[in-house]
Amino acid sequence: MSSSTRALAEALIARRSVTPDDAGCQDIIAERLRASGFTCEFVEAGPPGFRVRNLWALRLGQGGADAPVLAFAGHTDVVPTGPLENWHSEPFTPTERDGKLYGRGAADMKTSLAAMVVAVEAFLAGHPAPQGSIGFLLTSDEEGPARDGTVRVCDLLATRGQRLDWCIVGEPTSTTLLGDVIKNGRRGSLSGRLVVHGVQGHIAYPHLARNPIHLAAPALAELAAAQWDAGNAHFPKTAWQISNIHAGTGATNVIPGDLTVEFNFRFSTESTPASLKERMQAVLNRHGLQYTLDWTLGGEPFLTHPGALSEALRIAILAETGQHAELSTTGGTSDGRFIAKICPQVVEFGPPNASIHKIDEHVELRFLDPLSAIYRRVLEALVA
Repeated sequence: MSSSTRALAEALIARRSVTPDDAGCQDIIAERLRASGFTCEFVEAGPPGFRVRNLWALRLGQGGADAPVLAFAGHTDVVPTGPLENWHSEPFTPTERDGKLYGRGAADMKTSLAAMVVAVEAFLAGHPAPQGSIGFLLTSDEEGPARDGTVRVCDLLATRGQRLDWCIVGEPTSTTLLGDVIKNGRRGSLSGRLVVHGVQGHIAYPHLARNPIHLAAPALAELAAAQWDAGNAHFPKTAWQISNIHAGTGATNVIPGDLTVEFNFRFSTESTPASLKERMQAVLNRHGLQYTLDWTLGGEPFLTHPGALSEALRIAILAETGQHAELSTTGGTSDGRFIAKICPQVVEFGPPNASIHKIDEHVELRFLDPLSAIYRRVLEALVA
């Protein structure tokens, strides 16, 4: 299994699939899935010059349309490499060094995709006529705007009435060792762009101007110190952070006319986008600011309570690695937020994430075999 998983992972890593370009990764996977009896459908969406390719593949079980469905989900696109001169090997030439496989996408998440495909092949070799059905939902838009990827396929499946009972997203969730963390939810993401309006003027005549930096500072301090909620048993408390701040003309003797602040809420299920917007605007209004505020909702939080899927995954992890996996909702957003709208149980599981999006991204080769075996064991528990 390790040679098959590694070979497929290397074939995928070798494709320069910088978002939103799939670069043929989904064709490689679809060819393998068709050989295993899957019906494969490509769904393309997006404006010219930014077309997104998605793959939905389904293999019906003996129960037909009423059979329970376990879906594997993930993305074939990767983030840009960054400065090539800083890599110790070409990022799209999979390279082994010191027991690790290096390349862009090695951890996030082409190894997971390879392990999923090989797991399904191994499962079907032992269970050629399973009762349950198996699906694959892949996109090339997860690392991009995420507007024309998984969300579009989920909308399409919803209109068709296609059921999904369980879904494993192959995100790199582990921290130190394979199997130490399963993600059973994610916080929501709400971003904003605040422009505080003042009056530009000469810095020597402040009485003839209104400095938006000075005006906004007390409000920003209050926002930074605010407790938006206390979190709950599944989520840490909601956090508000400034990501970018800018004002000024570049001259040292000019009071700026505007201050621009870009910020983000990572919020728990104890808050809603509406409640966060209302509270923030109340602070700005109380400080008497003149401002423009634009919002972008990146995603709602989702949570899968412990159930059949997480239990099957934890048992499989323990059997293959000896790890007692922790359920966690930390980290950034993922496409799980879209799948959760049509699937009652969504979890994320994959290799360690310490190197993702970094120079010299890699995965330890010793994890490839157990990762695929874990996915196979979940199939055996739920759809055999």
